[in-house]
Amino acid sequence: MKLINPFFKKKKNVLISEVFKILGKKYNKKDYIIENIADLKTAKAKDITFFNSLKYLEFLKKTKSKNIITSKKYENITRKYSNPIIVENVLKSVAVITNLYYPNALDDAVDFSLNPPDKKKYPKVKFGKNVLLGKNVKIGSNSIIGHNSVIESNVIIGKNSVIGNNVIIKYSLIGKNVRILDASILGKKGFGFFPDKKNNFRYPHIGMVVIYDNVEIGCSNTIDRGSLSNTTIGQNTYIDNQVHIAHNVNIGKNCIITAQVGFAGSA
Repeated sequence: MKLINPFFKKKKNVLISEVFKILGKKYNKKDYIIENIADLKTAKAKDITFFNSLKYLEFLKKTKSKNIITSKKYENITRKYSNPIIVENVLKSVAVITNLYYPNALDDAVDFSLNPPDKKKYPKVKFGKNVLLGKNVKIGSNSIIGHNSVIESNVIIGKNSVIGNNVIIKYSLIGKNVRILDASILGKKGFGFFPDKKNNFRYPHIGMVVIYDNVEIGCSNTIDRGSLSNTTIGQNTYIDNQVHIAHNVNIGKNCIITAQVGFAGSA
């Protein structure tokens, strides 16, 4: 499965001086473009990333990024591998910069492009009643979509998959031979925000949910999409009913997860 994110389009390239300005800092050196924001593992040389915990030290050592947002605590460690940009609150700074690149990432409450499926477009897919599809949805042959289910724009579902009744799928790539049982929700934004006395500051989530082949997801599961990276469920994993999988969680192959389990973000 190709992990190309079709859901969030970057608004523009951003100058390093713009990054410093939005962080409340001055920049007096030669200006240049920062192409994107990404995590340590996937960041490229012209991207900006962040480091806020020693548990990510191995990723720091290998990152290609030349600019890393970090705290004073980790300045000396970060300087060994890249250029540190020192801030008081690393995660809040990352959220502000992410919003600069992807200003529409939080506007995901309703997909107003939804319509009943054009059955001529999906001749080998069986649809229940009251199904709604967004734009550019791809569904593999011999799949079944249950009653009252909603599949939002750009979602991809592999062949021989079964989507139950009252399921909502957004911002997700789904492999073949996958079963998603009744009333599950995939791809909503994660529970990521910064508390404030007046208004809580919500964190943009520009990752996806990626479900690999031969996975079964039980009834009333909720799987949040990733923030900068993806939430992933490995091949041949089976998940029981009423399980919550938070943003950036990575579950491997051949796992068995029983009912009423919750995984905290980035587990």
